[in-house]
Amino acid sequence: MPRTSASRAVTAAGLLLALGATAACSTGQQSTGGGDQAAPVTGRISITYLQKQGDQEYFVGEAAGAKAKAAELGVELKVVNLGNDANKTVSEVQSAIAQKSNGLIVVVPDPAVGPQVVQAAKDAKVALLTSDDQICANGPDPSACGKENLVPRIGFSGEQMGGEVGKRAAEEFRKAGWNPAETRTISAWKQDVTVCGDRVKAAKGAFGAAASGVPNIDVATDNTPTGAQDRIAATVTANPGVKHWVVWGCNDENVQGGVTALANAGFKAEDVIGVGLGAYLACKDWNGGKPSGMKAALFINGKDVGALAVQTMVDRLKNGKDFPAEAFAPTRMVDAATWKDAGVSCS
Repeated sequence: MPRTSASRAVTAAGLLLALGATAACSTGQQSTGGGDQAAPVTGRISITYLQKQGDQEYFVGEAAGAKAKAAELGVELKVVNLGNDANKTVSEVQSAIAQKSNGLIVVVPDPAVGPQVVQAAKDAKVALLTSDDQICANGPDPSACGKENLVPRIGFSGEQMGGEVGKRAAEEFRKAGWNPAETRTISAWKQDVTVCGDRVKAAKGAFGAAASGVPNIDVATDNTPTGAQDRIAATVTANPGVKHWVVWGCNDENVQGGVTALANAGFKAEDVIGVGLGAYLACKDWNGGKPSGMKAALFINGKDVGALAVQTMVDRLKNGKDFPAEAFAPTRMVDAATWKDAGVSCS
């Protein structure tokens, strides 16, 4: 999707949500976020949750978890699907503020809108929290943002998730007994999304530490199955001598696209190792009972993130508690034999 330029710079404070734990927790460090002047609410609390790709399985679960937690806590919650429209992000933030939302939780389609979102929340004295993806208060690129200007975020540990994916991929590679010289790994992700970069970097490191000598190919995608399929298909065509492929990426979409591209190119399931991140698409391969290049996936439950984000926002609005510097939910590696017991939703 096209990147838009940030129109305004701000000096709102925020601390980096450093990633690196496997259970829902906070470190005790605190950050006030973009809406740092928001005062505690004495009456009924109203929250707006603005999500990119709201019809994707993970975000559907995230919305469900947020709604359930809001009902439990007795607060009003409105969920807005932004799709992939960066411009809609800004207009819906303004709309939520006009409708007197006390707090905003945002998953942006494009981090370039971060400064505008932060400025709008600050001007309206509305509490601002992000989930899943980072935004920067004074620049379009979170990866180039000073820690003090990153808005607090609820989500998963990108480093931990990527590490688990890389370890499992290495286990499958060793089990397969492939020759490293005849094998390539593919790292597929949307390269302007900071958390995707964190995941892929960790996967590469973990795989390389356990299975050395396999060259890696970075593939830039739009984080969708069809986008990943097209780009990985081109990569496979450009590397005709490779006999075996290992695929990981930012999410299940990238890996599913890669597995499909390889199958279409004539590679059998036993010559492909895909390790997904999410499990909501991987499970569809396993549900049929047929051999698949999708060998495993890290299950991330959007419901946990949605619930934790709402709880964190209510703690801020009701009790004046500062946002934690980091808070994230647990994960679990699953495969064809274990995904049902783990509670993966596969619709």
